[in-house]
Amino acid sequence: MVLLQRYLATTSLLLIASSALALPMDRLRFPPGFKLEQVAHVDNARQLAQAPDGTLFVGSYRAGKVYRLAATADGYSQPQVIIDDLPLPSGIAFHQGALYIAALNRILRLDNPLSAQPATPVILTDQLPQKKQHGWKYLKVGPDQQLYFNIGAPCNSCLSDNPLFATLARMPLSGGPVEVIAQGVRNSVGFGWHPADQALWFTDNGRDWLGDNSPDDELNRLAQPGQHFGFPYRHARTVIDPQYKQFPAPDSQPPVALLGAHVAPLGMAFSQQPPWAEPGETALFIAQHGSWNRTEKVGYEVIRVRLKGNKVIAQESFIKGWLRHGSYWGRPVDVMFTKDKEGADSSLLISDDYGDAIYQMTPLP
Repeated sequence: MVLLQRYLATTSLLLIASSALALPMDRLRFPPGFKLEQVAHVDNARQLAQAPDGTLFVGSYRAGKVYRLAATADGYSQPQVIIDDLPLPSGIAFHQGALYIAALNRILRLDNPLSAQPATPVILTDQLPQKKQHGWKYLKVGPDQQLYFNIGAPCNSCLSDNPLFATLARMPLSGGPVEVIAQGVRNSVGFGWHPADQALWFTDNGRDWLGDNSPDDELNRLAQPGQHFGFPYRHARTVIDPQYKQFPAPDSQPPVALLGAHVAPLGMAFSQQPPWAEPGETALFIAQHGSWNRTEKVGYEVIRVRLKGNKVIAQESFIKGWLRHGSYWGRPVDVMFTKDKEGADSSLLISDDYGDAIYQMTPLP
């Protein structure tokens, strides 16, 4: 009887696990010449980072964990928790053998993340704001070998006495002072550097409660440190905030592209290589997490922004189907290219914090 009970319990757990993995992948639509498959099941998968040996790291914020997945012949191993019980550890970056982790109010470094027993994380700073609204981070190492991250506004629309709010910031890899490099940024959860001139491009989520179709979420370009991008005075290109229209607004940079209202653009990845980019162009892939309070839902897809130099020449849906008849079963969060042995863009990984999944898009031979 005991053996039977154990068998039934084990079978039940396996059925639950199988059900959790059974996503309706046949609903996804994308250009011909590619295949798209789910390669891992990860609770609340947010930002992605990868070691040179193919090991994949995944941050979360609802789960409060950072995961490690070994590369296998047909995808990735089951996720292993390497850090637990952190507040909103969404942002991660792998660099020169170390894993950097951005939690709510701190940036950490894990020195041997590939080891079976990683060391205790080193705290690089624990002086970041602790407000949870828009407190989740995106984290990358820049071309200047510094850590870049966002500090979102602690509100829908407000002015704060703390100059760290509504910014993009950077700090040395070894820790040290936090430098604000962009102001007036409401909630950026995705950025990257253009492969031609190394300028920083970033997404920004616009404010709520100005209607279904206003303001647009933004794609921005930081030409030089210190620029202001409008929040909370101005949104998109021409939307003046009704709460702050009587205030003298600073000179601000207009977005290089409007992405649509409430689509929630998050992680991004550049490519200049076929088949990802058209000849002579740069492709920028952006994960749209999707709207939460719009009358008719929008977003829930991966788009491709086509660039000639620094000019946006087209925006197009690249992967869609997570949203159907007003209901969604997945929400894209981050996109990242894996590299082949020659360093070329091999496949596109996409994280999904609602479907708890990692997808992989690969060109067909």
